[in-house]
Amino acid sequence: MNRASEQSDVIVIGGGHNGLVCACYLAKAGLRVRVLERRARVGGAAVTEEFHPGYRNSTASYTVGLLSADVIRDLHLKSHGLRFVPRPVANFLPLANDESLTLFNDDARTAREFARFSAADAQTLPRFREVVREVGGLVRRQMDRTPPNVGGGVGDLVNAGLAAMDAKNLSMPRRRDLADLFLKSVADLLDAFFENRHVKAALAFDAVVGNFASPYATGTAYGLLHHAIGELDGLRGAWAHAMGGMGSITQAMLAEAQALGVAVETDAEVARVIVERDRAAGVMLADGAIRMARRVAANVAPKTLYLELVEDTHLDDEFLHRVRSIRAESATLRMNVALRELPQFTCKPGIEPGDHHASGIVVGPTLAYMEQAYLDARQGTWSAAPVVEMLIPSTVDDSLAPPNHHVASLFCQHFPRDREWDTHREAAADTVFAAIDRFAPNFSDAVIAREILTPADLEERFGLPGGDIFHGAMTLDQLWVNRPVMGYADYRGPIKGLYHCGAGAHPGGGVTGLPGRNAAREILRDHRRSA
Repeated sequence: MNRASEQSDVIVIGGGHNGLVCACYLAKAGLRVRVLERRARVGGAAVTEEFHPGYRNSTASYTVGLLSADVIRDLHLKSHGLRFVPRPVANFLPLANDESLTLFNDDARTAREFARFSAADAQTLPRFREVVREVGGLVRRQMDRTPPNVGGGVGDLVNAGLAAMDAKNLSMPRRRDLADLFLKSVADLLDAFFENRHVKAALAFDAVVGNFASPYATGTAYGLLHHAIGELDGLRGAWAHAMGGMGSITQAMLAEAQALGVAVETDAEVARVIVERDRAAGVMLADGAIRMARRVAANVAPKTLYLELVEDTHLDDEFLHRVRSIRAESATLRMNVALRELPQFTCKPGIEPGDHHASGIVVGPTLAYMEQAYLDARQGTWSAAPVVEMLIPSTVDDSLAPPNHHVASLFCQHFPRDREWDTHREAAADTVFAAIDRFAPNFSDAVIAREILTPADLEERFGLPGGDIFHGAMTLDQLWVNRPVMGYADYRGPIKGLYHCGAGAHPGGGVTGLPGRNAAREILRDHRRSA
């Protein structure tokens, strides 16, 4: 084998946002770091690309709201040009009979909106928000910490103790709420607070995103909590457009990495992790080139790492069984469309830009609608009436499209991975357009071009097993101490010197940067112990 002459302290496999975050924190501490990205550009699923001449959009990941404030500050992302524009309103749900429901960034305005549908729900909203805020505060602290390994050592006992102390500090009612938010279905949770079907659908959408499950499935309430505990420029739960698209986030991270001396290689697909004397010692690329390092951090999904990049002889059968059993399917279809005009909703006529155009536009008017979308996908080909979130970032960012034209992101569910997508992609996209046309009849006619990314495309292009945007389902059996596999939740794999720094590790998916930052902390601890 032809070995590279220079050995790194750490090789990071995968130049997605978590890999770049991990690399930056390691380099800030003085380590020699090399990032290997198989595509021609870094960014993973958080990239901005031209999909039609003159039209650019966030290709896969499409909105920001969970990115860690610590990561933004520590990596000087704003100094590298990163800028956000908050959504003027959070979400907009077009409904039947020329009606709509809007979730505002201000709870008082949202309560007044709820009052149009239910006076009781308007009065209940502050109590519900308080529950989510207080329980979310505990969960948010755990997201910053390394989970304890079940059966581990003293450090794991300390981490378990910190989690127990946080829970102990909650009042008994909040402990019950904590259990509800982890164990209940989102439908049952919302039924306990609200009465109006549209109000419940508006709040439930965050639990449906990237989750191939019925809203009545046990454990789906956690999805609502996970997406509600972000913070953007000091505003809790806010969502925003990244100016220049989501690629501006990873380009800012790349700029910081380069400033810190990180070696970044693109078109560098890793084919195998090299293990010598029972320890990760480097990687072999697809072209046969070798890169050696004292440690290897994997920003690829655990299923990809252990089933494709590590030889079975280095892993025990029970561990491999657990990895193969990781559920990884979010049943997501992503589309990017070029528009000659904005959608005109029957409930809000007009094609001049309005606040609702710059929000998250959700086609999913009731929980029953959301459940039927799931049942269709389980029992048939895909959802006959899919749940869709549309974002139109060109309403606030004119760099993405020609004058007076627009680009839109469509996040659509449910479209299972196991379908004949080579022959059915256009029909599936037509189903999405029909769902939107029911509320905005001019939409299909306004489309100039469309890019369709099926689950198979997401898997092939971005390395997402089963097209899963989270690298593995965000269910209780695959969270915290169970992510990716019980006994290896502390970012360390079963092979010495091999670490997990991607969304398949705690705290999971979304553009947070936290798996990368937390993994870097553990890698540095091991580095200092061995120095």
